[in-house]
Amino acid sequence: MRRERVLAAAVAVMFAFPLCVDRVYARAQQDDRQQMKGLDEQVQEIKSDVLNIAEELNRLEEKLLYPSGTQVAVFIAVTKGDLMRLDAVRIQIDGQLVAHHIYSAKELEALRKGGVQRIYVGNVASGEHRLEVLVDGKVEGGADFSRTERFTFRKEVKPKMVGLTLAGPGSGAAPIALGEW
Repeated sequence: MRRERVLAAAVAVMFAFPLCVDRVYARAQQDDRQQMKGLDEQVQEIKSDVLNIAEELNRLEEKLLYPSGTQVAVFIAVTKGDLMRLDAVRIQIDGQLVAHHIYSAKELEALRKGGVQRIYVGNVASGEHRLEVLVDGKVEGGADFSRTERFTFRKEVKPKMVGLTLAGPGSGAAPIALGEW
């Protein structure tokens, strides 16, 4: 009888042991998942912090490199409804090439929808300056066109924003119009 009890206890232990091990293993997996979830959340917080710091550094860099007293910014827009295909724009200030941009189809589409591109930000001294703008593109029929215009602008001791509105030859508007924004 005693032997039967020992045997019954041994059988019970043999069946109970895998169940206990299974529960311990499941609990360990659950703890691991919670730790991984916690690590993922920490990584996301760190990424967010790094992006915020990078944004702030970019703002500070712009303030240092382009102080507001000498800053000039040039913007490009396209006349609404104009069907020209803008290929490239080159900008010179006082004979120095300051910007050159070749347009993708997506950029051109954004400009046609009323978008504005900041093509240049830099420093110039106060006083009169020469601005030369060269535009290359294609008209609606596919013929190439190229226009160059020269303007003068006056830079004061405050930031200067210059707007250039571009139009194709068939639009009836000036090919390159200068405006202050």
